[in-house]
Amino acid sequence: MKLRFTGVLLVLFQLSGMAQGTIEDYKRAKEIRSTFNQLYQVPRQIVWSEDGNSFSYRISSKEDKDVLYLIDAVAKNKTAVDVVEVAKQMSAILAEEVKLQAVPDRGLNVLDANELEFVERNSKWKWNTIENKLTKIGDATGQNFDRRGGYWGGRGDDSKGEPVESPDKLYTAYIKNSNVYMAKKGDPKSEKQLTFDGSPGEYYTARIQWSGDSKKIAVSKVRKTEIRQLTLLESSPIDQLQPKLQTRDYVKPGDALPQYYPVVIHVEDGRVIRVDRAQVSNQFSLSNLAWRSDNSAITFEYNQRGHQRYDILELNAINGQTKSIISEVSTTFIDYSGKKYRNDLDKTAEIIWASERDGWNHLYLFDAGTGVLKNQVTKGNWVVRKVIHVDEENRKIIFEASGMKKGEDPYLIRYYTIGLDGKGLKELTPEAANHQATFNKNHTRFVDVFSRIDQAPQAVLRATDGRTIMNLERADIADLEATGWKAPEVFASTGRDGKTDIWGIIIRPKNFDPEKKYPVIEYIYAGPHSSFVPKSFNANPSGMYELAELGFVVVQIDGMGTSNRSKAFHDVAWKNLKDAGFPDRIAWMKAAAKVYPYMDIDRVGIYGTSAGGQSSTGALLFHPEFYKVGVSSCGCHDNRMDKIWWNEQWMGTVDKHYEECSNVENASRLEGKLMLIVGELDDNVDPSSTYQLVNQLIKNGKDHEFIMVPGMGHSSGGDFGEKKRRDFFVKHLLGVDPPAWNQY
Repeated sequence: MKLRFTGVLLVLFQLSGMAQGTIEDYKRAKEIRSTFNQLYQVPRQIVWSEDGNSFSYRISSKEDKDVLYLIDAVAKNKTAVDVVEVAKQMSAILAEEVKLQAVPDRGLNVLDANELEFVERNSKWKWNTIENKLTKIGDATGQNFDRRGGYWGGRGDDSKGEPVESPDKLYTAYIKNSNVYMAKKGDPKSEKQLTFDGSPGEYYTARIQWSGDSKKIAVSKVRKTEIRQLTLLESSPIDQLQPKLQTRDYVKPGDALPQYYPVVIHVEDGRVIRVDRAQVSNQFSLSNLAWRSDNSAITFEYNQRGHQRYDILELNAINGQTKSIISEVSTTFIDYSGKKYRNDLDKTAEIIWASERDGWNHLYLFDAGTGVLKNQVTKGNWVVRKVIHVDEENRKIIFEASGMKKGEDPYLIRYYTIGLDGKGLKELTPEAANHQATFNKNHTRFVDVFSRIDQAPQAVLRATDGRTIMNLERADIADLEATGWKAPEVFASTGRDGKTDIWGIIIRPKNFDPEKKYPVIEYIYAGPHSSFVPKSFNANPSGMYELAELGFVVVQIDGMGTSNRSKAFHDVAWKNLKDAGFPDRIAWMKAAAKVYPYMDIDRVGIYGTSAGGQSSTGALLFHPEFYKVGVSSCGCHDNRMDKIWWNEQWMGTVDKHYEECSNVENASRLEGKLMLIVGELDDNVDPSSTYQLVNQLIKNGKDHEFIMVPGMGHSSGGDFGEKKRRDFFVKHLLGVDPPAWNQY
């Protein structure tokens, strides 16, 4: 029998003294954002000198100061930069008052153990810590330190570009009338047409690459396609009364994609060698075109649409043969977007390649010419997370990995070295924590900041043989703990199969009373591109403490279908994004409730944004027996409506499983209480995905709440959306009318 909430049940909760969601709870929740930020002495913005013998970092101090330290890694000492003195001397030099709260980070550059540079007031400055002297060393006007990129989905026009100079500097090659031409530098009359079959619909790209001997050109012929445009209505622009239309390049699942066909052109005799099109058919992408060092061939990477084949291919510039060097195949998906790694070792003609072919993400060493596997570099029931550095001379690799320690949280990152022959595995970071390393340029030393979600950060300087050179900082959380803050609890239980461990965290309110009953709210992000439960220290992860303070136990879980575990763990998501690990999440919460009976799993809510917005609505549609209340922000409610690369990566080519996973197609299944939030200018997930869900809910007579935020992009709804989300949970899980916003 399904449990349904009634007014009688909610009244009983209130009469029994178990109700939360009072105005006092709201006031405490409002204070958390400012009071839970009292974390001091944690290094950030680590900058190494060019020679790797010194570095700088910042900390926030208890005295409410931003302190910049300069560290001598050889002498093992550190010096604080006197920001008051820096401002004083700058004021004198500029003949105007300069106030600095911190040493600027714009253009920050460590010169050596005693000097650093930075940019302020359109000028470049040097500070000497021995002399305590500031020197103006140049003009910085016009320098751009803004690292923000453009729109993520923008598609450039690669049919146009500047002429490309040959390595011997005698010629240029360029595109004209959709074809490839060349000419002697400075001699337009020497122009020579090299291809004749280009057209606006099937052109040669301007990404021309000369061979090192200047005798050949590599380029691709491109079959063009139309690019879908996402249209957004800006209802309330700040510069005019009337609304505006905005458009974005936005390719969706099932859309046609441009096809790239590499060719090699011999510039002396005009011979054109073309790729075997059958070996690069139905491309999702063709990338990383490059010449062999001996100019005998080009190599490139071919990602077949559907993401079940990914190859390194070679086009021989002499005999015209197209052959596969390395071929990855999978019956599910190849995680090209998250786990692909390739490093060509030109001196030894080898390739280091990442693969999940044995069921775990590991590194392999291949012969670059023949594609023969020489040996597996890393191996075991754990995963390589990232390659940091390859030392070709000593044939060693520095890498991040997780899951190597039995009984430990399998997501904690540690650092290791290993030989290219797969021997000599050595751990560099022995502490049971999540490590974040910042290496110097020559990879002889690194700053290691390590912590857990339930353990305050520490920082040390290490050598890459694992030795601790210098203790740097230990975080001060005394003031944080004085607020009543308690660390999240790390909790693990088995998932749907009764044997795979599932990991998550539990957050309780400051005034937690084990004699009360607390509804449970899950914060979900179940995208297959990563794992999401925080592992490093965070006093208020994703604002979950603020929600808990209203009278809830808040949890976050990584279920099957997310990444950074085994291939089998990940494959649950294949063509089945609606799964979202829910059987594992439900089993985890039931296990937690057995240990902690105050967790009331008859009253479970869920919320999330983007992919989490899709999942939080899906929870109510596909698991209404467990999830009763949901709030979804900017959700991808139908994977056919969202960006192509993310959705086809996990769902493959468009088929009936897209409909099976669609919240829109399954809107009639809604039983619980649902709130939908979307920004009208969301150019990450098409907001029409939410609008179409609303349309189907209305057509099926399903009660719900809908909030569209004018002018907002891809987000959880901002402060307005956050208030509405909290009130929705308080009303429908606690049975309490939320206080008026102006009362707290």
